[in-house]
Amino acid sequence: MTSSQSNVSPLRQRMTDDMRMRQLAPKTQDIYLHIVREFARFLGRSPDTATVEDLRRYQLYLVDHGTSAVSLNHAITGLKFFFTVTLDRPELMVRMQPVRVPRVLPVVLSPDEVRRLIEAAGNLKHQTALSVAYGAGLRASEVVALKVTDVDSERMTLRIEQGKGRRDRYAMLSPVLLERLRVWWRVARTQGRMLDGGWLFPGLDPLDPLSTRQLNRAIHAAAEAANIDKRVSMHTLRHYVPFRTMSGNPEIAWISRAIQAFG
Repeated sequence: MTSSQSNVSPLRQRMTDDMRMRQLAPKTQDIYLHIVREFARFLGRSPDTATVEDLRRYQLYLVDHGTSAVSLNHAITGLKFFFTVTLDRPELMVRMQPVRVPRVLPVVLSPDEVRRLIEAAGNLKHQTALSVAYGAGLRASEVVALKVTDVDSERMTLRIEQGKGRRDRYAMLSPVLLERLRVWWRVARTQGRMLDGGWLFPGLDPLDPLSTRQLNRAIHAAAEAANIDKRVSMHTLRHYVPFRTMSGNPEIAWISRAIQAFG
């Protein structure tokens, strides 16, 4: 046992075990532990000593400090797991109620803005990764998890393993998006940056994938370079997937320039 493991409290270890038993995603486990840790900091004592009134006061504290509806509901969900599952005391959550999340229209980019955004990305890898997110409607985590073997050029599909909800699915490939991937594959292979059966978008070390943080930084930098004043994120590229096409002349021109530049 490492020193870090020996310093984990029995209560935290029990919650961690409960989450592992239910096969919660590692990211979800980290978020839930952070939520309980923040509650304990507010409480000033061990969270398993909390009362119904303590939890009510904490929700009021979060509201008074400007916590968004989404973050507030996340906090309630994490605390509900702790008190309902780990402590087996669901009655303590009776005064904590989720709040309604205001519905707002998503940020939508025009086809010209998407073209400018992708072309402004810093390198061919980022340009292709953003094209995949847009053309196939993938999340950032799904883009970076793609492997070369996930591209099926005969069926014109991308295999998405363990996407949202930990489910596998297929995404459709357009002919132009497939050609973009082929250009990127040829360039990366020539430069020795892509391994057989390896990551479709490798990091600095080909054994590791590009991280979601790197991809998010890339899209923010591209939006700034393209002078797009909308609030752009990787999620922005996923909107209205069924209605977009990637077969217009600007897309074909992009591929032609890439082939000329990289051979």
